[in-house]
Amino acid sequence: MAENYTDPSGNTQAFRAFAANTADTPAESSSRTGLIVGVAVLAVLLLAVAAWIALS
Repeated sequence: MAENYTDPSGNTQAFRAFAANTADTPAESSSRTGLIVGVAVLAVLLLAVAAWIALS
């Protein structure tokens, strides 16, 4: 056997620990909230520009 042999069970355990830790944290909620806020700000700006054009 080669001296730099890596035990596959160690990698499997490390992967399972990683998968167990990342499954509990939702990653999409913060990015989705930012998207909703961005769309709302854009809508307000468009309404303000439309009102400014209509009143001038």
